[in-house]
Amino acid sequence: MELHEIKKRLQQHLSDGLVAIVGSGLSCAEGLPGMGELADHLRATVGPGLAGDDLTTWGVIAGLIEEKGLEAALLMIPPTPGLEGSIASATAMLVSERERKVVTEVFAGTRKLRLTKLMGHLLKPSNGLPIVTTNYDRLVEIAVEEAGFGVDTMFVGHFAGALNERESKLSFCRNVTFKKPNFTYHYRQRAIIYKPHGSLDWYLRDGKPVCYAGDLPGSTRLIITPGQNKFRNGYESPFDHHRSRANDAIDRASRFLILGYGFNDDHLETHLSPAIRSGKPTLMMTRSLSTKAEALAVGHANVIALDLAREAGVEGTRMIIDKTQSFIPGVAFWDVHSFIAEVLEP
Repeated sequence: MELHEIKKRLQQHLSDGLVAIVGSGLSCAEGLPGMGELADHLRATVGPGLAGDDLTTWGVIAGLIEEKGLEAALLMIPPTPGLEGSIASATAMLVSERERKVVTEVFAGTRKLRLTKLMGHLLKPSNGLPIVTTNYDRLVEIAVEEAGFGVDTMFVGHFAGALNERESKLSFCRNVTFKKPNFTYHYRQRAIIYKPHGSLDWYLRDGKPVCYAGDLPGSTRLIITPGQNKFRNGYESPFDHHRSRANDAIDRASRFLILGYGFNDDHLETHLSPAIRSGKPTLMMTRSLSTKAEALAVGHANVIALDLAREAGVEGTRMIIDKTQSFIPGVAFWDVHSFIAEVLEP
């Protein structure tokens, strides 16, 4: 296939019915920690302050992390409730610290997020562009707002904001027209962001989930960390509401744009992978395809996958299209920045 034909096919993918799935790979590209760095951080910070069963369990997990990796270790040995809280707190500390650095640069105008640039090339339907992200950080929200669009997280309020999907949606209504016998609501262009694993600005207050953008030392952040408790915790509010709406969006989607996501999440995989296998057009972009992502790409002609490759010392893009792999030297289509420059703005 000629390069101009490849570009045309990639351009055509960004059309009606798109749902974006954003994984940790996109945040890592902006400078946030990946699983390896998070594992090192947890091994260095979680142990002090633990006692009893929490300390004993952590000793076993910490040993397994070095051998098996973070998520595999937490899947093998379920953390005690106290230990799980310590892991969540340490995770939030690292991610929020790194997020703060990125946000500072965005605020100062010295950095433009990849997703901000991409938003201008995506269709924004009147009922909102669905973006599902497994990330805790707020870079998706910031990127969308920096692109000039509304951000609907289903929370309402700036201080201890409440989870209220209807009020959040109506806050974006800009006009109502009447033509017998129907009313038509006109909404600001926006993205609806679903976060089934929680967010750094979700806290527990008086037994209820609330949203507050700042740091609240000593308060319980609502995030789901990797491991055996992940799926169980995902069915508590507000995770259950976001998970349910994310899966609804996946079921209704006509096509998918998947950025930096490895297909290792039980909350989404019950809907996402079957939807892809059913034939929905899918474009995957990531630095390195996971084993599951690669299997979907080589096994299904409706999937196009792009990741980093090197041949004979030359960097380029590995492309899987129509279940066939090829190498495109000298371009980085897998990276959003390069994808925009090379494909969307040639």
